[in-house]
Amino acid sequence: MGDPILESKSSESASEKLSADHFSSFRTAHLELEDGTCYEGRAFGANRSISGEVVFATGMVGYPESLTDPSYRGQLLTLTYPLVGNYGVPARNPADPLNPGFESSHIQAQALVIQNLSRDFSHWNATSSLEDWMIEEKIPGIEGVDVRAVTRRLRESGTIKGRLLVEGSPDRDEIASSPYQDPGNRNVVAEVSCKEPILHRCASDGAPRVILVDCGAKTSIIRSFLDRGADVLQVPWNHDFVAEKGDAVLLSNGPGDPKMALETVENIRRALDGSRPLMGICLGNQLLALAAGFDTYKLDFGHRSQNQPCVEVGTSLCWVTSQNHGYAVDGTSAPDGWEEWFRNANDGSNEGIRHREKPFFSVQFHPEANPGPLDAAGLFDRLLGLVR
Repeated sequence: MGDPILESKSSESASEKLSADHFSSFRTAHLELEDGTCYEGRAFGANRSISGEVVFATGMVGYPESLTDPSYRGQLLTLTYPLVGNYGVPARNPADPLNPGFESSHIQAQALVIQNLSRDFSHWNATSSLEDWMIEEKIPGIEGVDVRAVTRRLRESGTIKGRLLVEGSPDRDEIASSPYQDPGNRNVVAEVSCKEPILHRCASDGAPRVILVDCGAKTSIIRSFLDRGADVLQVPWNHDFVAEKGDAVLLSNGPGDPKMALETVENIRRALDGSRPLMGICLGNQLLALAAGFDTYKLDFGHRSQNQPCVEVGTSLCWVTSQNHGYAVDGTSAPDGWEEWFRNANDGSNEGIRHREKPFFSVQFHPEANPGPLDAAGLFDRLLGLVR
């Protein structure tokens, strides 16, 4: 492949204006892409090297939620906002699986790529810095990188595999000499799903029960239903949810290629023979689509941001949404009885499907978006309305 191309770092970034002495103890790190491009920066977080799929997200806030989102499993997350870490990280509470401020119990992304790390943080709810949290979770990071250049490279070349090589880390040489890791080649859904059913109860007696098929579910989904007076039965990705007692089914978000979760698709296909209300979110949209007879495909660089515009088909109504996915439904492959519901206003890709007669529908975006926007939160009320 030849020697990597060394990209220049951003000029006069805030961190580079600090004295050289401030960075004298920092370790050099390189973000190396499969196409030979290499970005030099400073390592922070855990002293590890790592390989995976490099992706970018454009949100201005929400790095604790993003890092703990199971949909980022196996990925090196590049944040385009130039300053990260300024409001620290909330308290971790292992005793509370639905701890607000996080979308799972630990960091799911392989590594973090940013331009400037703020080591001084200020927020009423913060208990530690971002770097301390990443060291605690054994997650490496690189700062001092021109994230605009990385994003442009990914937009031009498509999502690409890469590796973060930290100078002096004990596994650097091993990672540097090994093939690039592609999370799309393994069943990452099985890695992030719960291992046995978990019942989350709300405070109301006689509450409706939503069966949550956990393919990498964000905890905000569970909190959203509990806040609406519904119990949630969280079941593993390959669990026979069709046989479970419940009033509605929610197919969760999750990482990777939906075609790797064929057991889930088969269970959904069986569920479509009934009439119990069923809703999908993100990966759940793709899984429902496969079960119904649509096809799916990998996007060039995915949609990962907090302000994606989605237009309801047949109307001029545009919803502002939060998204995190690398695959999409082929909306042109709609089988009999089904139709596209939403399309992305930027690239025209599918953002939702629905059955013309039965109470089955799904969206590619996140109604439970945390930290927002919440334009689509009413879809949870729609599902519960079908029950009630």
